[in-house]
Amino acid sequence: MKIILVNGRPGGARSVNLSRWRGACLALCLLGLPFGVGVAAGYGTGLGERDQTDLAALETLREQLAAQKLQLDGVRDESENHVRALTIRLAQLQARLVRLDALGERMTDIAKLDAGEFDFSNPPALGGPEEPTDFPVQPLFFDQIDQLAARLDDRERQLDILETLLADRKLQSESYLAGRPVRKGWMSSHFGARIDPFSGQRAVHEGVDFAGKENADIVAVASGVVTWSGDRHGYGNMVEVNHGGGYMTRYAHNNKNLVKVGDIVKKGQVIALMGSTGRSTGPHVHFEVYKDGRTVDPAAYVYRSGR
Repeated sequence: MKIILVNGRPGGARSVNLSRWRGACLALCLLGLPFGVGVAAGYGTGLGERDQTDLAALETLREQLAAQKLQLDGVRDESENHVRALTIRLAQLQARLVRLDALGERMTDIAKLDAGEFDFSNPPALGGPEEPTDFPVQPLFFDQIDQLAARLDDRERQLDILETLLADRKLQSESYLAGRPVRKGWMSSHFGARIDPFSGQRAVHEGVDFAGKENADIVAVASGVVTWSGDRHGYGNMVEVNHGGGYMTRYAHNNKNLVKVGDIVKKGQVIALMGSTGRSTGPHVHFEVYKDGRTVDPAAYVYRSGR
């Protein structure tokens, strides 16, 4: 291969003879140089664009992570507030349980119930076969709340039963006939046969008399409902009280009745003032007790000990 080199000076042309192999190498180099430069330039341009894309994606990821971190911090703060509130609530429930236990034990002691009939000092006894469930396992904290709620339910049930029992006992005690129909005075006439103060003849006295001062208090010997309040032949002003269970009492010769028919009276309540109305020789109260419609000796109830 022959190559002619030309420069700008006159007569400056020169010729170079190359072998066939060297000429082929030179031609290959001359033809591959522009292609290599183009490939290199293209690769550099592509590399720069990819780096920019990767950097933008990385920045987006960082922003998402920062937002999630803020959201996580908010959830953590909210959870801590909930846990704090639940802890306070748990403490309040425990304090309430302590008060209920103390009240239950006090009421049991006052009611003089048998030991073990009501137990406010121990957790409720539980049992039964364990069955598999599909419920998820709860954290220990919620288990404690569930256990505390169960104890509160048990205490409330015991207190309800105890309250009903005490109410029944109080009602029975209130309706239990016992004591004198006066606060001051003395028994001036007994139940049964006696000499009638008006006729001088032997007669049956169906009650007992308590003498005292005019307008002295007359009290109910048991709770009940007033079934008569007014004048009655031979009795003068009289109050009649039905106590239930077949029992009824009468208070006669009153100067003034303080209750009316339909009134509910309590044991020891003042129902009349002592007088001498009706068939009477002086201020006293004629006291009668009826059981199942028949008069009985009131002395058995006057000297009866209260419940």
